[in-house]
Amino acid sequence: AQLRYSVPEDREPGSSVGDLAKDLGVEVWSLAARNLRLVSEGGQQHFQVDLAAGVLLLDSRLDREALCGQSPTCSLHLQLVMENPLQLHRVEVDVLDVNDNVPQFPKPEVVLEITEVANPGTRLPLEVAEDPDMGSNSISTYELSANEHFALSINVRGDGVKMPEIVLEKALDRERVAVHHLTLTALDGGNPVKSGTVKVTIHVLDANDNPPVCDPPISTVYLKENMPVGTLVTKLNVIDLDEGPNGDVEYSFKISNNAPGKFTKLFSLDPRTGEIRTKGPLDYEESSAYEIAVRARDKGSPAMEGHCHLRVELIDVNDNSPEIVLTSLSSPVPEDATLGTVIALIGVKDSDSGDNGQVHLQIAKELPFKLVSSFKEHFSLVTNGPLDREKASGYNIMVRAVDSGSPQRATQKTFYLRIADVNDNAPNFSSPFDTAHVQENALPGTSVFSVSASDPDEGSNAKLSYSILHNGMQDVPISTYFRIDQDNGTIYTVRALDYEQDKVFQVPVEVKDAGSPVLSSTAVVHVFVLDENDNAPTIVYPSVPKGSAFHQTIPALAEPGYLVTKIVAIDADSGHNAWLSYQLQEDAEALPFQVERHSGEIRVAQTLRESEDPHRLVVEVRDNGTPSLSASVVLVISPEENNVQDFSKSLDLPKSSPKDTNLTLYLIISLVSISLVSCVMFAVVAARCL
Repeated sequence: AQLRYSVPEDREPGSSVGDLAKDLGVEVWSLAARNLRLVSEGGQQHFQVDLAAGVLLLDSRLDREALCGQSPTCSLHLQLVMENPLQLHRVEVDVLDVNDNVPQFPKPEVVLEITEVANPGTRLPLEVAEDPDMGSNSISTYELSANEHFALSINVRGDGVKMPEIVLEKALDRERVAVHHLTLTALDGGNPVKSGTVKVTIHVLDANDNPPVCDPPISTVYLKENMPVGTLVTKLNVIDLDEGPNGDVEYSFKISNNAPGKFTKLFSLDPRTGEIRTKGPLDYEESSAYEIAVRARDKGSPAMEGHCHLRVELIDVNDNSPEIVLTSLSSPVPEDATLGTVIALIGVKDSDSGDNGQVHLQIAKELPFKLVSSFKEHFSLVTNGPLDREKASGYNIMVRAVDSGSPQRATQKTFYLRIADVNDNAPNFSSPFDTAHVQENALPGTSVFSVSASDPDEGSNAKLSYSILHNGMQDVPISTYFRIDQDNGTIYTVRALDYEQDKVFQVPVEVKDAGSPVLSSTAVVHVFVLDENDNAPTIVYPSVPKGSAFHQTIPALAEPGYLVTKIVAIDADSGHNAWLSYQLQEDAEALPFQVERHSGEIRVAQTLRESEDPHRLVVEVRDNGTPSLSASVVLVISPEENNVQDFSKSLDLPKSSPKDTNLTLYLIISLVSISLVSCVMFAVVAARCL
C-alpha cells in the first residue's frame, strides 16, 4: 500500500504527520509486535514512528528549499517494513512551502548607463530578485519608484521567472539630469507580503545611441544529453546599427544568483562570434534544462549592451542502467512452503525519464518462483510451484531488470535462496529382502549381517536408528536369537544356534528417522543356519547295548555274495555331514566277508571252510564331515550246518546292485542343483521387482 501525507516546512520537531495505525488499518499494539521499521529512501532520517501511539512524527525541522531547491514539488519517500507477515508500505510526505524567505537582489545597488539619444521604448534589463520560496510565496511582481522618464516592464521567461526591465518613456536630456536615482522593489505573493529593494542608479551618457539587439531576445534550443564536448549549441544573432567600434559587439555570460556559475562549467561562449558550445558532459538526470543569459556589449563610448536569453532543454537518452535493490530476503524457506509465499521484496529504479525509465523485472521461467508487482518500482518474489530440497537444496536466483529505452539497458542481480529441509521422506532399505548365513554353534555376538538404509532428508530428519520387530513366526521372540546395533544396522547373534533345531530365521528389521513426525520402513533378513558336523552317526540296526556284540548265524555252505546282514545308520546332520560310509576295520580285512561302502550290506566274500570258527567283525560307520565322526558295531558271525535261513529273505531286503548303491548320491546331487536354480530365479525376480 502507499500512504501520502503533507507537512508545512516550519512545523516543529515532534509534531504529528499522520496516523499510521489508522491508515494502515491495523491495531496500535500490533506495530511493535510486527517489528515496524522506517526506512528513508534519501539516506537522511527526518521522521520517526511512535509505536505506542501508532503515529508518524517529525524528527527534525524541515527546510523545503534545502531539500528540494527550486523543484515545483517536494516529496520525501519513506518505506515501512512490517513482519509476520512481511509487508512493505510506501509513504510519500509532501513538504509544503511557507513564506519564510524575503526576496533579495544579487547586489544592493545597480548602476546602469543610457545614452541621451536613446529613443523612448529603450529597455534596460535589471537583475532578477531571488526568493527560495515556491508557488505563490515566490516573486509575484516588481514596483519602481515614480519617475517621469522611466517606467517598469515585467517579462515572463520560458521557465516562468519574471524579469524586470526599465523602459524609457520620455526622451532624456543629459544637460538637465545626468543621473537618475530609482528604487526597485520585489514583492512576493505570500501572506503577509514580503519585499526586498535595490537602488538603481542610471547614468545618462552621450554618443553611441544604438544598443546591440538580440534577435530573437528569448530563444530555446533542444540538445541531446549525450552530445560530445565541443558541439555547437547555437550562434547568437545580434544586430547593432552603429558602425565602427560602436557596432563591434563582444559577448559574455551574464551570471546571476539563480544559477551561480553552473552553466559556465558546461557551456563556452566565443566573445567574438557569439557561438555557444558544450565544454563539459551534459546529464539530463542532473538538470533537464539550463537558462543562459548573454550580455552583448558594443565598443562605443559609452558602450551599449543588449541581452540574449537562451534556454537549453536537454533530450533524455537511455544512458542509465536500471538499479536493483534487494529490500528484504527470507532465507532459508521451508520446502513445504505454500504457493504465494513471499520470499523477497525487490525495488528497482532508473534515473532516466519516460520510456527510458520504465523498468521490467524478469527471472528464469524454469524456477518455481514468480515476480508480483506490489506498486510502482516495487516487486515481491513469491513461490509459484512446489519446492523439494532433495532435488534442489537452494537456488541461485538471477533477477534481470530491463528498461524500455532504445537501445535497451539491463542490469542483473543474483542472490542465493536456501531451501530448509522438512521430514517428507521415509528411510529406504537398499533391499526389502536380504539373505544371510551363520554357522551353527557360532559364539554369541557373532556378526551375521549389516542392513543398510538411506534417507534423502538431512540433519535430524536423516538420522536413522535400527530395531528388530517381533514377527510371531517363532515360538520365542526373535530378540532371544538376534540383536541389532541401532546405529549401524549390524545384526549379531544372542546365543549359539542349532541347525538341527532351527534351519532358517526371518528377522524383520525396522528403521526410523529422528524427524517430526517420525517416518519408518521395514525389511526382512532371512538368516540361514549352516550345518556343522557336530553329530556322530547313530547305528539303528542292529541295535545292541554299548560294549556288546551282535550275533548272526549263517549257513556253513553260504556261497560268495550271500547277504549276511545290513548295517543301518543315521546322522542328525545334513548335507555332506550326513553322507555315511561303511567299512571294516583293518584287522577284519582278512576275514571272508565284505561290507558294501554305501549301503552297509555285509556279504560273504569267499567260500567258507567246513567247521570254521565264528568270525568277529568290527564295522565302522563314518560321516563325510570335517572333522569326520564315526560309530562302530561288533558282529559275531557263526557258520552252522543246519542254518539254511536266507537273511535277505527273512528281512525282505532286496539284493543290492551297483546302480542301487549310487542312488542316494544321485538324489543329493539333484536336490542341490534344483536348489541352486531356484535361488538364481528368485534373485532375478526380486531384482526386476525392485
